[in-house]
Amino acid sequence: MTSIPVLGWREAVGLPEFGLSGIPAKIDTGARTSALHATHIEIVERDGVVHARFRIDLGHGHETALCEACHVSRRKITSSNGQSEERLVVTTRLSLGVALFDAEFSLTDRSDMVHPVLIGRTALRKRFLVDPSRTFLISERSALLYQNPGSNGA
Repeated sequence: MTSIPVLGWREAVGLPEFGLSGIPAKIDTGARTSALHATHIEIVERDGVVHARFRIDLGHGHETALCEACHVSRRKITSSNGQSEERLVVTTRLSLGVALFDAEFSLTDRSDMVHPVLIGRTALRKRFLVDPSRTFLISERSALLYQNPGSNGA
């Protein structure tokens, strides 16, 4: 029998297609769709294929990454404050512990949040369980790109 890995409410994740690792992520079973902090979001078309181009700014002195994703859709997303807004949603590879899989992320400005990445239940389903009383169960705190002193929020 295969056991399902258990995550803490906070883990370090990677987005290998964007060349990023050690990103602080909040694991949130209350959110359906995962979210990625992105700014300067624009739609570009190349050879008839729609792409999203955006910047990921992890702050704390880290360089801003210019990213592009070709699996793009628009969706109405309801945020934690109950506001509904249309967002671009991209599909990219997510590295979480030893698992590597495709996950959807809505692109939004999370600069007022502690965690630049939020992992929702669609990405977690049938892959992980979550222990909300623990952190860093499948990743190391030392793997984070930065140590954020205010690390107990969203």
